[in-house]
Amino acid sequence: MATKFSEFTAADMRAAMIDSQLRTNDVIDAAVVGAMAAVPREAHVPAHLASVAYTDRALALGHGRALNAPLVTGRMLVAAAIRPGMRVLLIGSATGYTAAVMARLGAEVHAVEDQAELMAMAAAATTAEANIHWVNGPLNGGAPDAAPFDRIIIDGAIETLPDALTAQLAEGGRLVAARREGAVTRLVQGVKAGGAVPLRSFADMDAAPLPGFAAAAGFTF
Repeated sequence: MATKFSEFTAADMRAAMIDSQLRTNDVIDAAVVGAMAAVPREAHVPAHLASVAYTDRALALGHGRALNAPLVTGRMLVAAAIRPGMRVLLIGSATGYTAAVMARLGAEVHAVEDQAELMAMAAAATTAEANIHWVNGPLNGGAPDAAPFDRIIIDGAIETLPDALTAQLAEGGRLVAARREGAVTRLVQGVKAGGAVPLRSFADMDAAPLPGFAAAAGFTF
């Protein structure tokens, strides 16, 4: 048995993640499973967390941010139905794990992050992915200069969905996020029609909160 973390044990843990966390919980899309099997999740966490990179919980990254559990990422990507050549806006890219998986799916990814240290870690971990464009700026502002997008993935829990983001989604495009409703967090998705993006939930699942999306007092989603 391996006594320390290595490339060999990382491969074992990726396989275990797929078999015990993803496939047993409705993440069976072959493209998503294949992409998550190919991306080394341990490269997207601080070194001291590498040995627990594949556990089924969120991992704190510092700066008040966290990497979502693998199942959350998998369920969101299945719902997003990303296809090769799509232009995708990722909000809250953090250390770049979800961006790397989406690039493996063949998407052109515009990844928005407001923490320079996290973005530097992301860029260092994804040097081989030429189709990821890093955008340093407010998470709730998106990347309007590169809009419109076929998909928008908000990689964390929010209380409000800014009009500035929905405006960047192409008509007929799909948005996937996590929505906080009191003590409950639900994964949600919606397709833009007539300029609006009505959201419906598809799973109750904890997701790491994103800053900048808090509801005003008295606001109801």
